[in-house]
Amino acid sequence: MAGAPAGGDGAGTEVDVVVVGAGQAGLSSAYHLARAGIGHVVLDHAPRPGGAWQFRWPSLTYGKVHGMHALPGMELVGADPLRPSSAVIGEYFTAYERRFGLDVHRPVHVTAVREGPGGRLRVESSAGVWSARALINATGTWDRPFWPRHPGQESFRGRRLHTADYPGPQAFAGARVVVVGGGTSAVQHLLEIAPVAAATTWVTRRPPVFRDGTFGEAEGRAAVALVDARVRQGLPPQSVVSVTGLPLNEAVRDGIASGVLDRRPMFERITPTGVAWADGQQVEADVILWATGFRAAVDHLAPLRLREPGGGIRLDGTRAVRDERVHLVGYGPSASTIGANRAGGAAVREIRRLLARGTQDGAPDSPDATPPELLEPAGAA
Repeated sequence: MAGAPAGGDGAGTEVDVVVVGAGQAGLSSAYHLARAGIGHVVLDHAPRPGGAWQFRWPSLTYGKVHGMHALPGMELVGADPLRPSSAVIGEYFTAYERRFGLDVHRPVHVTAVREGPGGRLRVESSAGVWSARALINATGTWDRPFWPRHPGQESFRGRRLHTADYPGPQAFAGARVVVVGGGTSAVQHLLEIAPVAAATTWVTRRPPVFRDGTFGEAEGRAAVALVDARVRQGLPPQSVVSVTGLPLNEAVRDGIASGVLDRRPMFERITPTGVAWADGQQVEADVILWATGFRAAVDHLAPLRLREPGGGIRLDGTRAVRDERVHLVGYGPSASTIGANRAGGAAVREIRRLLARGTQDGAPDSPDATPPELLEPAGAA
């Protein structure tokens, strides 16, 4: 582990690896680094353990969580399914950090990663500067909610919220609510809000696809492969869930039968009192709730010029093709709890080889093939 870094314009505290983010991906990576005996430091911007889970709305209980996979080396057992997932997973992450002695520095905001002296990476943060031989970026997406722009949105006199700000259903009691988005969060919001709201309207860009039946290993591999193909082409990643469809459970079936999940196509514009379609139809609304997803939080990597013309960071496994010192875990095909676990291990294996080469003669080596672990069924977690 590394101590507190030097401030100012100096080279910074030297460490083999800096891990940015202490969610599932970051903690998994730190676990594997510790087991490999590689010196590292973990920097996390959040105020406490729990990753993005600590910011989830109270009504998202642990029993409603889709695919929470245990961190490596320590199972999550005996959790009350009726407790908020933020509390359950926050306590689990806290216990995990203590058990494995993961010295996470928080709250620390990483502002930039750039080329440093001697072939090292200069990691600049609100707590000073680190000088690293390699970096694992595990920042996820929660900090970058995606807000689509629509004509007339500035004129809307009601409230506009994003899933990142969702406070729970009671905040919508008696309100007319338009929910925008075709993912799992949109469905969960609608099913919670409908019993207390005056009216709900579901709007999506494309017709939702519901998945009936089991989701096994073959389906999981196929879904991850689709996401992996985009990342290998340097395109912005899609979530694994976006290519698997929406699971049909009893609550969703009831929502379809009752009309709560009766989807309408995307509106043309936002009016002062609601939304309007090109054919003249309008819906009055007090609230527009955007369940439109998130984008990867990687702006601090911009000085390294890792992005491809397609807008994404091209990866080979977890390694950035443009800079073998940089690994992205929890990005693209590893953006699930089980995928992040396996990707953390895969990243550390490659970093160990990189550090060994540097210790011997500093000569470059040919990149390894993508670890087969990354093609496990992340969507089935």
